[in-house]
Amino acid sequence: MELIPYNSSLKEEWNSTVEMSKNGTFLFNRSFMEYHSDRFEDCSLMFFDKKRCIACLPANIDRAGRAVYSHQGLTYGGFVMLPRVTGGQLLEMFSSASDYFRSELKAHTLFYKPVPHIYCHYPSEEDLYAIFRSGGKLAARGLSSAIPLSSRIPFTESRKGGIRKAKASGLRVVCVNDVEAYWHLLDETLTTCHSVHPVHTASELKLLMERFPDNIRLYNVFAPDDRLLGGCLLFVDKRVVHVQYIAANAEGKSCGALDLLFNHIISEAGFKQEYLDFGVSTEKGGTVLNEGLLFQKEGFGGRGVAYDTYAVEL
Repeated sequence: MELIPYNSSLKEEWNSTVEMSKNGTFLFNRSFMEYHSDRFEDCSLMFFDKKRCIACLPANIDRAGRAVYSHQGLTYGGFVMLPRVTGGQLLEMFSSASDYFRSELKAHTLFYKPVPHIYCHYPSEEDLYAIFRSGGKLAARGLSSAIPLSSRIPFTESRKGGIRKAKASGLRVVCVNDVEAYWHLLDETLTTCHSVHPVHTASELKLLMERFPDNIRLYNVFAPDDRLLGGCLLFVDKRVVHVQYIAANAEGKSCGALDLLFNHIISEAGFKQEYLDFGVSTEKGGTVLNEGLLFQKEGFGGRGVAYDTYAVEL
């Protein structure tokens, strides 16, 4: 087994490995990862068996904190593996990566966010065993809510009532490409409710939508006079439709804009993926639960999926 630090000459081979992997998504494509390369110092690794890449490890280093993350700029990280990778090979790769981060980068800790199981099209939890064998500890656990689209449970009456109200108000849902107006609504919503700004700037979202037109989609809700009331940005992969951002203004919330929106996405948009993943309803490493947000997601039939982070001392 050969470990090679990632460099730009390996971009095509990295992307090919992600595409053929059993647990990769388009978030691991280098054209996605590198949109924020100015914010994170990359220290990703590739693993070769008989001169063929069989696994990639997206990672960045915080030199001040002497910590490696897989990955701070992504919702999840961890080893992205070909289906033929065995448990024994993964143990070897995990050990080699840990040795490299410790000896070459002088890191003390690896923070590891495995790909949640709903995104994997073949069993892929060899890394969890390797973490256990390495003495890793659970450092954070977010609670997401996901819906199996082919066997979902019915909406609650409160969600159905919101849908009826929105339809009576003449609201409509449209898939659009213009992200600017939505981003300003999103920024205002996050600033007002949570005192934070979106992780992505409007220009970054525009760039990513241009690079991945089949994977990133924006659905907006409009009033009869074409005023924007709300919307959501979706990351669409092979198995999962992930809700990256949700936002509605006060008028949109009062007339059921988001209920109409998610009824359209779940029941009418025609997605063939296995799951809709609403994303986490937790903050501060999972120690704080936004019960109102969770209530809304569960009203559509969403149920729990853990988003974990492990700390491994190197």
